[in-house]
Amino acid sequence: MIDAVIAHAESAWPATLVRLAELVRIPSCSFPGFDPAHVVASAGSTAAWFREAGFPEVDVLPGGGEHPAVIAVDRRAGPDRPTLLLYAHHDVQPPLREALWRTPPHEPVIRDGRMWARGSADDKAGVMCHCAAAAAWNAVAGAPPINLVAVIEGEEEVGSPHFPAFLRQHLDRLRADAVLVMDAGNYAAGLPSITTSLRGHLIVEIELKALQAPLHSGLWGGAVPDPAAALARMLASLTDRDGRIAVPALLQGIRPLSDADRADFARLPYTPAWFAEVAGLLDPALAPPDAVTAHARLWREPALAINAIQCGERGRTGNVVMDSAWARIGLRIVPDQDPAQMMRALCDHLRAQAPTGMHLTLEEREPGPAWGTDTAHPAFAAARAALARGFGVEPVAIGCGASIPFVGEMTALLGGVPALLLGVEDPQCGAHAENEGLLLCDALSALRSEIALFGLLAED
Repeated sequence: MIDAVIAHAESAWPATLVRLAELVRIPSCSFPGFDPAHVVASAGSTAAWFREAGFPEVDVLPGGGEHPAVIAVDRRAGPDRPTLLLYAHHDVQPPLREALWRTPPHEPVIRDGRMWARGSADDKAGVMCHCAAAAAWNAVAGAPPINLVAVIEGEEEVGSPHFPAFLRQHLDRLRADAVLVMDAGNYAAGLPSITTSLRGHLIVEIELKALQAPLHSGLWGGAVPDPAAALARMLASLTDRDGRIAVPALLQGIRPLSDADRADFARLPYTPAWFAEVAGLLDPALAPPDAVTAHARLWREPALAINAIQCGERGRTGNVVMDSAWARIGLRIVPDQDPAQMMRALCDHLRAQAPTGMHLTLEEREPGPAWGTDTAHPAFAAARAALARGFGVEPVAIGCGASIPFVGEMTALLGGVPALLLGVEDPQCGAHAENEGLLLCDALSALRSEIALFGLLAED
């Protein structure tokens, strides 16, 4: 039966891409300053697609704030069959610098094997996989072989601030035996991957102020303190010359790599040259030397980034000592590190480094936990088999250096059920950047895999 359903989905693939393009064409950016009506329209289009796919119950619901979510339910398989909760999100990132797009960011264009447009890969392709997989089972078998509940969020790209409350509010409708989060990526194009860990994230905005107003550097320089230089010294104290975290308190709680971890990482098709190409490094010598080192740093170690620095305005600042300096610091944390504890450690270090007499302001933002999972549950074996069937390649287990804050809370609310993090993104898809593009061959393989997963879960 699985083969027949996959064959139907393959024959319907051109029409599926047309429907995906309709959804992608809606500029559903959930960031402040963008028209929320587009997110409302995207939710409506998403709900319509689930109805077209055959879900008996579909609702557009307030997601909190001004961005709606969609819930679709099909429990026709009955209480003796497992229930799978399907997650994706229909909101998208801003287009950023539109002049750098090769095609209009919200007008999907298929070229060179990709659909180019904002949201094509992240994450409207996830919506597509859920809808098209259910539609294919309905067309061939009359109903999916398992119970399906879908929740499609409308504010993931702004940190899901209201999603935990939304989950608690609708928990009775969302009860499931496992979760499929179709918002992750594959290690490389054509290589199916199961994400088993996520880093957490926290942000501190720091401002140093020493003067009431900027001063002429010729008249005052050397006799008055320079907030920009002081801030640079503070930021430099956070990392060593190689960019590794140099604050011992931020390295507490790191889980040592096991022999199995090292073996898994070593099997991944990593080379420094490939990493440099994908990351856009100006010099390949900047890449980690081997697969174990690279993936330990990406997935199992915290990382600190200076997201932004501001002191004056480029091209519009003269020879002055500026009155203040500001920076945004982002810290990625790993499983077993507590975000509140790491936030305190980071802020304590910054306070200790602040020059006497300068006014220091720290604003703490967006602390989110890391997540990791045990893969012993039978759902993971089904997922591995489904990916091998869909892609024709044995899958790999990977981590992810990014954050999806709600995954741990969602699975906990559902009683500790397993979460399968799969997706259609590849390292060159340009998610969150200009010229985002969905690799269509991987999207079709992901759809085949989701179809197979439904069937294999029904057999367990």
